[in-house]
Amino acid sequence: MSNLNYKHLHYFWAVAKAGSIARASEQLHLTPQTISGQLSLFEQNQGEALFRKNGRNLELTEAGRLVLSYAEDIFALGQELEEVLHHRPTERTLQLRVGVSDALPKIVAYKLLEPAMQLPQTLRINCREGKFDVLLAELAAHKLDVVISDSPMPANAKVRAYNHLLGESGVSFFATKTLRDQYSQTFPFCLEAAPFLMPGEDAAMRSRLLQWMDLQNLHPRIAGEFDDSALMCAFGQAGAGMFAAPSVIADMVMRQYDVKLIGSTEDICEQFYAISVQRKLTHPAVLAISHAAQGAMFKTSF
Repeated sequence: MSNLNYKHLHYFWAVAKAGSIARASEQLHLTPQTISGQLSLFEQNQGEALFRKNGRNLELTEAGRLVLSYAEDIFALGQELEEVLHHRPTERTLQLRVGVSDALPKIVAYKLLEPAMQLPQTLRINCREGKFDVLLAELAAHKLDVVISDSPMPANAKVRAYNHLLGESGVSFFATKTLRDQYSQTFPFCLEAAPFLMPGEDAAMRSRLLQWMDLQNLHPRIAGEFDDSALMCAFGQAGAGMFAAPSVIADMVMRQYDVKLIGSTEDICEQFYAISVQRKLTHPAVLAISHAAQGAMFKTSF
């Protein structure tokens, strides 16, 4: 966009956020005619229609959504500048926009991100959880700095990004004391016919669990399937079934959910990735995450 008029961009941003010119005019204390004329001029200068009518409201076109993503960053940075000038901190706040795959265990996500929060520089973290493909799209649109996931970006993904392996872990199995006493055989035979809580289809662990159980000739009774790992652990805490989690967080799972470790295996390998649009990681917070993960983090339990 050459010769970008930031006043026009601000009018566009206000209309996009308000959903209509009328509501934006009230917020900006300008007449609807003024905003409509400036918005039309902005669209003409950019050579793209940014809105389309939807009843009495306006909705963004594909080009409009792209412009809005940049406008959000521009005006968020402007707000930060105002805060800096008002409070006069000694250094600029470091921003980290991270997407966390909803299939990734919450405890793993926290422990992976924790090193970034230990940086001496002040950090503001914007953490979004969502479906893997949605997060990759936001990464491609530069709405995120990095995506943390339990699986690498697929080879056929229409996103130009790079996988950075953070670490690997075996898998452990857990149950309440009551449920473990009820199925008292040695591991892994205690899983036979026992109620089991299975990760959802988006979780990389699911297919590996099913393959391992098949090789072990085990047939647990699937008592539930969960896209949210924290919800699965909560059901496990209530005694609804046995469940699995990466061995690297075994101690934390037992403490947080008051369950017993019934066994572990290295035959199932859980992997954790940072996905970025850069071939080489450069963001200071992401570098801290990567260095900590590749250091001691995956050599001992959290």
